[in-house]
Amino acid sequence: MVAGFDDSHNLAVVRETALMTDRLYLRDAYKRTFTATVIAVDDSWVVLDRTAFYPTGGGQPHDTGALLVDGSDVAVTDVRSADGDVRHLIEGGVPGVGQPVEGRLDWGRRHRLMRTHTALHILCGVIWNEWGRSVTGGNMDELSARMDFEFDPLPEGFAQRITDLVNGEIAADRPIEVSFLPRGEAITDADLIRTKVNMIPESVTEIRVVEIVGLDKQADGGTHVASTGEVGRFEVVKTESKGKGNKRVRMQLHDV
Repeated sequence: MVAGFDDSHNLAVVRETALMTDRLYLRDAYKRTFTATVIAVDDSWVVLDRTAFYPTGGGQPHDTGALLVDGSDVAVTDVRSADGDVRHLIEGGVPGVGQPVEGRLDWGRRHRLMRTHTALHILCGVIWNEWGRSVTGGNMDELSARMDFEFDPLPEGFAQRITDLVNGEIAADRPIEVSFLPRGEAITDADLIRTKVNMIPESVTEIRVVEIVGLDKQADGGTHVASTGEVGRFEVVKTESKGKGNKRVRMQLHDV
């Protein structure tokens, strides 16, 4: 799961064997273009047999881009997951079932979201390692995000300390690895306890794991950069109290 997003995400970040749409981003977040075949159409929503577009989920927004249909681009403005399929909302001519298409991501948006998602994993990792505090919720946009933690109160000098720790991990340029573990192996991995793997339905037989080598390891279904050095400069822009035992951290990323 995205480290520390809500429990609904924790149950939806794995790859089930019966998924109809092959989610290419699970194995290669850097795939910008792909070919596919239309397998279903519902008004302006199109389902493909394979896709590199990430659907909204777990606090991570959907990708945008275009489908090349009969030699013309049609915009992809929303992407959603439903019953194992990935549904693409398009503006323009709707292709028919069985028609081949070519997909193309808005790579700038995708890469900014990848950087942000990885920054949140780094943030969760340093807070867990430094204070042993868990995440209670979060959300993200391009280069900005918020995340809530079980603190009451925040430690003195917290914002600067976190800024320094996260930027230190970014400077370390740690590699980020994606793997798939059999469910039986994943639920016994002590490093994955925080992601509540045991709450994932038993029908899910394979768990996708994202590891920032030497820092953090989470069951996760989102997209990430290949190393922490690709994230950019991290800044805590605000901390807030969201009630007893729940403190919010707002962050921003900057290009180096």
